[in-house]
Amino acid sequence: MADARPPLFILVAGEASGDLLGSDLIQGLRQRFPDARFAGIGGPRMREAGMEIWHPLERLSVMGLVEVLRHLPTLLALRRDVYSRTLRERPDAFIGIDAPDFNLGLEKKLKRAGVRTVHYVSPSIWAWRENRAPKMGRSADRVLCLFPMEPPIYARHKVDACFVGHPLARDFAQSPDKLAARRTLSLPESAHVLALLPGSRLGEIARLGRDFLDASALLRREFPDLHIVIPAANAACERAIRRLVADRERTVAGGLDPHSDAMDDVTILSPLHSTPPPSHLALIAADAVLLASGTAALEAMLAKRAMVVAYRIARSTYRIVHILGLLKTTVYSLPNILVGRTLVPELMQDHCTPPALAGALAPMLRARAPSAETLDEFIRIHESLRGDPAHSAAAAVAELVATAQ
Repeated sequence: MADARPPLFILVAGEASGDLLGSDLIQGLRQRFPDARFAGIGGPRMREAGMEIWHPLERLSVMGLVEVLRHLPTLLALRRDVYSRTLRERPDAFIGIDAPDFNLGLEKKLKRAGVRTVHYVSPSIWAWRENRAPKMGRSADRVLCLFPMEPPIYARHKVDACFVGHPLARDFAQSPDKLAARRTLSLPESAHVLALLPGSRLGEIARLGRDFLDASALLRREFPDLHIVIPAANAACERAIRRLVADRERTVAGGLDPHSDAMDDVTILSPLHSTPPPSHLALIAADAVLLASGTAALEAMLAKRAMVVAYRIARSTYRIVHILGLLKTTVYSLPNILVGRTLVPELMQDHCTPPALAGALAPMLRARAPSAETLDEFIRIHESLRGDPAHSAAAAVAELVATAQ
């Protein structure tokens, strides 16, 4: 290092998946730099790994153009604070973990000020605009990619990027044990089990949660033994889910919605920092999964479970995206993007209705497993994503830091 002080790494993560990546990276870096300090924005896992938390990551957990605009003054003040602190601290590297709307502008300013910058998790340049790749190079000295098809895209634009492997590929066995997961969660071994993952943001739960529950109630007409399991991403999400379930049951019990059925046998899993996490156990225990588009789709694929992917964003955001032609892909979920076609059904925006969701899920619950073709693709993708992300990402950061000596 350039001086006698302990190495310092500042990290900024914006959601639960980034908290996991950050904690693994901290552990990998600590193996190389035992006396290193870590500080920035993160969650409980990064705190447990020894990072000084300047601000909790929940302050960055907003999504969509309209949602970001509403929180813009707070986000800008937060970014100014992180920028000034980082310049005072002069870290050996600044590492932005996902959260591109927040991190890329911050990284660009820091890079211009002479701070080494790393962006961990490439934005979906294949889905949106490849011409974002040069922008990444102006912000980050090095981009760490979770998917093997990403570095060649960056190479075309002379941006330093490397594939480090996806940490989730390490966390799932190729043949997860459904019965063992059900026993761990005290779920009935022979019942039909549907996992609901309505998102890790409160806005997602508000937009999707009721439709997910209504779809589940429709399915119970064909599957009277159906058990619903809903893992919560964090404490705030758990409170929102519990309120949603309770409000729905009060509405049904009061006869205010004669078209809805009551729901028994709903298990809401509290977020725990355990191995494996409750969300992974819920996916493995399920016969089928209904989930919000995002990392959960990748997790369900790695769990080798049949799934329906649904999503609905604010109508104003949706209109802006389509008017400006920002979306460059006809598929949305990671399993479909990785194979370049519709492997798992997607019901987006106005197509995301309880009858449509229930209709797509019913044959999956009857079969209790993905089709042979789908399963083969899941296994192939799983193998392509394997690696040792904590080691590889830490090695990539350490190499970048060494070049600055």
